[in-house]
Amino acid sequence: MQSRIQARIYKPAKNAMQSGWANTRKWLLVYEAQRAKRIDDLMGYTSSDDTRRQVKLSFDTLEEAVAYAEKHGLGYEVQEPHARKLRIKAYSDNFKFARTTRSA
Repeated sequence: MQSRIQARIYKPAKNAMQSGWANTRKWLLVYEAQRAKRIDDLMGYTSSDDTRRQVKLSFDTLEEAVAYAEKHGLGYEVQEPHARKLRIKAYSDNFKFARTTRSA
């Protein structure tokens, strides 16, 4: 593995605005930026000529993503997903008489 990190492998978190887990099952390999973004002189847009920044590769398992990075000689960093706290709660619990905490 090279000393310079060129890619990041992670499992994306659940979107806070939705209840589904749709795009959180696969591992993503994302290339790190090779060049800094620059501001266009005429329009003031932020742009980059680094096309690898736009690439996201998805893999079913972490081992597949690591194997891809090693096959292509990429330095990589693996970010493990955080453990999810699953708290099952019924809707009627919001209206219990003995409720001690305020639910958000």
